[in-house]
Amino acid sequence: MVTAVYALPFYLLGLWKRVFLYFGLILQGVYIITRGLHLGRLPLVGPHDTLIFLSAAMVAFSIPFNRGTKGHPALSRGISFAAMVFTASGILWQPHNAPLPPVLKTLWFELHVVLAFFSYALFGIGAAIGVFSLRQKEVFREALQYRAILIGYCLFSLSMILGGIWAYLAWGTYWLWTPKELWTSIVWLFYTLYLHARLMQGWSGRPLASLGILGFVVVMFTYLGVSLFMKSSHTF
Repeated sequence: MVTAVYALPFYLLGLWKRVFLYFGLILQGVYIITRGLHLGRLPLVGPHDTLIFLSAAMVAFSIPFNRGTKGHPALSRGISFAAMVFTASGILWQPHNAPLPPVLKTLWFELHVVLAFFSYALFGIGAAIGVFSLRQKEVFREALQYRAILIGYCLFSLSMILGGIWAYLAWGTYWLWTPKELWTSIVWLFYTLYLHARLMQGWSGRPLASLGILGFVVVMFTYLGVSLFMKSSHTF
């Protein structure tokens, strides 16, 4: 059986050759699909599954954005490094193989989580493009970062709506005031600020690229930091 470990050497080699990055994605995709078939559900519960899913989503979404860099290897190297770190981190966590509680056995939960991690992946790509822009000092990269973050923002907004529907069906309320939900709102407000700042004079170039990088730091704290450092019923 293909395991997530098999993708690691390809992501490492992807730092030198982009084609290896895509081989790693194929192996990781096979692992996600076979694990899902074995469990009889989407493997998106717990850090093991979600970190591996996040790394695969980042690589997959980076494919069209790599074209926007005109073949420059810096972005694909950044994505390779991120995929390698997320995959290695996911492997360190124990997989969640137990049956799901009834509250998670719903299509609303699955759509909510899938869209959330798709948006996280796009925000991560936006951060990587921001780093690339700061190093290369080329204006057109800003438009590429904006595109990644705008798509991620739309998916994240839809994820929040679906999460509210799921919460209402599960607990009878759209909002529970948990730390996870509060920080999710902070993520949404931060990227709303980013999209607004792009329309203002004086924010183009380095300030906007830096905002895109900082936004992903907020995303990662919301995703992992809140669950690790704050008590919340919303930890799955």
